[in-house]
Amino acid sequence: MTDLASFPIASRWPAAHPERLQLYSLNTPNGVKVSIMLEETGLPYEPHLVDIGKNESRTSEFLSLNPNGKIPAILDPDGPGGKPLALFESGAILLYLAEKTGRFLPADAAARWETIQWLMFQMGGIGPMFGQLGYFNKFAGREIEDKRPLQRYVEESKRLLGVLEARLDGREWIMGADYTIADIATLGWVRNLVTFYEARELVGFDALANVPAWLERGLARPAVQRGLSIPSRPS
Repeated sequence: MTDLASFPIASRWPAAHPERLQLYSLNTPNGVKVSIMLEETGLPYEPHLVDIGKNESRTSEFLSLNPNGKIPAILDPDGPGGKPLALFESGAILLYLAEKTGRFLPADAAARWETIQWLMFQMGGIGPMFGQLGYFNKFAGREIEDKRPLQRYVEESKRLLGVLEARLDGREWIMGADYTIADIATLGWVRNLVTFYEARELVGFDALANVPAWLERGLARPAVQRGLSIPSRPS
């Protein structure tokens, strides 16, 4: 068994179960992608709360695993070839876990790449744009007198929701009948947009039909409900 104590991150977040995959995260929209995926697959793991409010993701121990200083990150003691694997970037982690478990990523090459395409749509569009809207609508950016930045991100978020709305027309999930990592990556961001970021009215969410129904289906999944609170924000 791999001795995780040899990894600097384990000195700050010791592993009670070093044989399990270690998750270093917080239940942000990016963080819950991985906790939802782990809950959906049933892969044994041990979550560790990284309090970004206290800049714990910028500590030397965390940076030893992810030099970019962002959650989530994982350390899998049973990586490829039985060797430990440290991995960051939520999209990369989703792809790794899908391959490791053989779930939520189609085996068919064309469908596989189409799924990855929609994962990248979340990574490059929905995540950054929704996050900026949240900053300018709810956080420090709301104090800026010039509202053009807010309006820019409102309009772009509405456009992206329109793309998702069209994609989901006649489909239960982003890839059709099959629930995939594309859904797992996107659910938390859409949920956050209309709840935590308080942008439901700004983006005209209730005028949509397919996206709200998809979100409701996703949130009804028990693994999604569990994953959304792992690791919970500090009180």
